[in-house]
Amino acid sequence: MCGRFALSLDSAELQSAFPQFSFPTQLRPRYNIAPGQPILVLPNDASQRADFFLWGLVPSWAKDPKIGTRLINARAETLAEKPAFRSAFRYRRCLIFANGFYEWKNQAESGKKIPYFIRLKSGEPFAFAGLWEIWLGADGSEIRSAAIITTEANEVVRPIHERMPVILPRNRYAQWLAPSLQSPLDLRRMLHPYPAQEMEAYPVSSRVNHPSYDQADCLLQA
Repeated sequence: MCGRFALSLDSAELQSAFPQFSFPTQLRPRYNIAPGQPILVLPNDASQRADFFLWGLVPSWAKDPKIGTRLINARAETLAEKPAFRSAFRYRRCLIFANGFYEWKNQAESGKKIPYFIRLKSGEPFAFAGLWEIWLGADGSEIRSAAIITTEANEVVRPIHERMPVILPRNRYAQWLAPSLQSPLDLRRMLHPYPAQEMEAYPVSSRVNHPSYDQADCLLQA
């Protein structure tokens, strides 16, 4: 599960971190990105250009775009079989940029859930493996949407939650973004937990529980 994440960089910082890609100039830092909100996505359309998509995949065949609220994540283990994801897995893959994500840990004693921010120890931004779609409405409207692929948790995330988003190593970007048809088996080999020794997690304020709260103090250790 990945239900919130952050991309607390501006356009210049992101361009410096990923010089091989192009980014929107109006990008502003985000500290608490929630489902249904715009996320920065780089689709495998050979443009090497990132743009804003809605978080929550709306398959092209969907009768109601509200289905996207239930499709914010796609499990790596079942991508090739699930009707909502299997076509996108073969043809419409993407990178979703972030520099950390949130998970909530259940406290058995109190019954409360404590939010944690999880990131690379280096502090560098990274990209989740994702899927994208374009949905066309009868009135001519268009929705570009995306979902984050998840896998089993590594040793850092497991004490907090049993699943985590797939973070792609940079040397896998080209293969994941190839617009040509890829072998599902080859693609699946990339969808594994990121090395735990390169990651860290720490508790943060419960302010992140509120999707409307999007301030820099979301990232501060509690």
